[in-house]
Amino acid sequence: MSRRVQFDRYGPVDVLHVAEVPRPSADEGQVLVEVAVAGLNPGEIAIRNGAMEAMFPATFPSGQGSDFAGRVVETGPGVTGFAPGDEVLGWSDRRSAQADHVLSDPRHLITKPPALDWIRAGALWAIGVTSFSAVRAVAIRAGDVVAVSGATGGVGGLAAQLARRAGARVLGIASAGLGDRLRSLAPNGIDAFVDAHGGGYVDLAVALRVAPHRIDTIIDFEAAQRHGAKTDASPQASDPDILATMAEHVAWGRLTMPIAAIYPLEQVRAAYTELAGGHVHGKIVLSTVMPAAAPPRRG
Repeated sequence: MSRRVQFDRYGPVDVLHVAEVPRPSADEGQVLVEVAVAGLNPGEIAIRNGAMEAMFPATFPSGQGSDFAGRVVETGPGVTGFAPGDEVLGWSDRRSAQADHVLSDPRHLITKPPALDWIRAGALWAIGVTSFSAVRAVAIRAGDVVAVSGATGGVGGLAAQLARRAGARVLGIASAGLGDRLRSLAPNGIDAFVDAHGGGYVDLAVALRVAPHRIDTIIDFEAAQRHGAKTDASPQASDPDILATMAEHVAWGRLTMPIAAIYPLEQVRAAYTELAGGHVHGKIVLSTVMPAAAPPRRG
């Protein structure tokens, strides 16, 4: 048997529960991974409560989660490149990562760098590839002034660091408004804007005279459409080579990735309650190896 987080109807956090299900088996072209750590992402809240039903409809009972890291325990016919015992990280496109076992397309996996710890490995995919894609979209050059909203969050924090690595001066935004403050900090103008928060920052970027093709938002799609800004996010960067690059950056300390809390799988409701409260500095993850009675660990 195997445990997995699931929900049987749309609703608040109380619809989540940990179910005992038969352990899956790898069919042709599949890899079965024993999960050590699975990451949480804000979009999963909107999927679970039905707010994104039009874009991401659920089939009940629905699993949950995309990011994970663990060990390969079985490979199906036709799979090359991975074998039982391999340490891997990657993503599930079946909303099934928050579980003891997850079936994955081998194209969604990379080998975990030995220097990368399990916690950050399990939390990396969504924020890693999304931040990479957003920074790539605005074509940052050395000497640019770049504003990043949500700079204390997972995506925004990595985006700010990537922009710095590209040679930009970064203005990190962690609170609302700030138009006049940004103008005073960048009297010669802002060259590019990465919006990892939503809630009016695309409009602010336009008001600050940032060219629309150098504005990227991961959340405010309506404003992006109005202004002609970009909306590159994880789908544009869901590539194992990009994930591998980000994994190496984090493994060797070239990028820092804070962890806000580590919960046992059985405490999934508490984990999402903390995430929904906002103001979380870093990633929240679920660990399948922590005992159910253990209190969450905070980084």
